[in-house]
Amino acid sequence: MKKWLIGSFVGAILVFLWQFLSWTVLQLHLGEAKYTPVQKEILNTLSTSLKEDGMYMLPTVPPGSSMEEGQKLGKEMNGQPWATVIYRSAYKNDMVMPMIRGFLVDWFLVFTLIYILTRGGTPTRIRTLAGSVAVGLFTFLAGPYTMHVWFQTLTETYTGHLIDAFVTWGLAGIWLGWWLNRK
Repeated sequence: MKKWLIGSFVGAILVFLWQFLSWTVLQLHLGEAKYTPVQKEILNTLSTSLKEDGMYMLPTVPPGSSMEEGQKLGKEMNGQPWATVIYRSAYKNDMVMPMIRGFLVDWFLVFTLIYILTRGGTPTRIRTLAGSVAVGLFTFLAGPYTMHVWFQTLTETYTGHLIDAFVTWGLAGIWLGWWLNRK
């Protein structure tokens, strides 16, 4: 258990460090937060139009609408502008709790990865690396890429996540391959 705790803790540091670099220094995710010079006007319109925090698909049918109404809107929307908006009524400049929660999630994920990888005994270094990268690809394909498929996001909005899948979990796999196999 001590080996798992230390291995997952160091692995979580590697995962967290790459995530930090990816989003800040390397700026791999710039496509996910584009700038517009009319942002104040858009925010003013949103804040007067939206009454609660949430994620909005524009346009969409009201809750309780029939499937036929949804299909009709879908046909009308074809070739027309549309948007997905995540709206929050108040910004909170608090990075401490999100970072703590993010690290704890990373630690849990690496610990779970160790659990999965070691079910048949200690895996070889290459199997540890391959299994770790596979986990990264699973999370990329089930998350950012699936969102891209359904919401037609631009390629630049998921490219950073694809790089993260390989690098983050590749680093964790290299570390765990060495750590779990050392005598």
